[in-house]
Amino acid sequence: MTVPPGSLHRVVVLALDGTVPFELGIPGRIFGAAYGPDDEPLYEVVTCTVDGRPVRTHADFSIVVDHDATALATADTVVIPPFGACQPIDRLPEEIAAALALIRPGTRIMSICTGVSVLAAAGLLDGRPATTHWNEAAEFQRRFPRIRLDPDVLFVDDGDVLTSAGAAAGTDLCLHVVRRDHGSEVANRVARRVVVPPWRDGGQAQFIERPVPEPYDEGTAPARAWALEHLDRPITLPELAARAGMSVRTLTRRFQEEVGMSPGRWLSRQRVELARHLLETTDLPVDQVAHRAGFGTAVSLRQHLHAAIGVSPMAYRRTFHPQGDGETVPAHAAGGAS
Repeated sequence: MTVPPGSLHRVVVLALDGTVPFELGIPGRIFGAAYGPDDEPLYEVVTCTVDGRPVRTHADFSIVVDHDATALATADTVVIPPFGACQPIDRLPEEIAAALALIRPGTRIMSICTGVSVLAAAGLLDGRPATTHWNEAAEFQRRFPRIRLDPDVLFVDDGDVLTSAGAAAGTDLCLHVVRRDHGSEVANRVARRVVVPPWRDGGQAQFIERPVPEPYDEGTAPARAWALEHLDRPITLPELAARAGMSVRTLTRRFQEEVGMSPGRWLSRQRVELARHLLETTDLPVDQVAHRAGFGTAVSLRQHLHAAIGVSPMAYRRTFHPQGDGETVPAHAAGGAS
């Protein structure tokens, strides 16, 4: 769902009994910080409960809202944060099912962390990809075997239904949606305004508890920082290993542990993100964008960009460049970056 320029997109957040305050506030904080070129707000965020009454939070206080579930019928996007004991539910309570029935067909629906269980219990994820907090993944998969669960990513974008992992991954997902709706420039401004990274490398693997933590020192961070400054040139594994002061084998293992992916995949992702930025913010010919991003040729850039987000460089530029014609970029699944 790409938001047309000049329209105010309505995001409705459903606060259920036992809602978790941190995640409940993420949509308002991220979408509420998104402004257009004339400093106009791009989203309206409202919060509702099933019956309009106050609900208890997972903390030691309750919240009062201004809307009941009828607000869901007015939503362009619905967000469901985690609630209760953050455990998956098998069956939707009648009142929640009735509330979800008010959502119009075609409305984008998002979940944060274990809020995904509402979507799962409603049958909205059967046969579709999704994610949830790594600590709940095994139990979630047991309860909902028809869902193609990916516990390694920070979020999954499956077009009209999007799911995210634990707490902060809700921020990643909301920023991804802003980027999908309005481009990287707007999303990056939001990230700066709320002082969070515009995207995070890797997936949930980097956050999973390990029985014996390893002393990483600086790990692969210096090598990654150097690589980001030299994406326009070929970068080899031995080169990265030398920058990190470790063997290729150790570098590969540390990359997987620290950012959740191999060095080659990480480099490819960074190059795609740089190419997207150049396509959005410059008028450089596609072959020059390919060169600066380290793909070498326009053909290689086209292949990598299509594999990552499903469109060609020119189609992407027409959508997100200030002079673009508004062509829609298809949704795609994403891991740590978008």
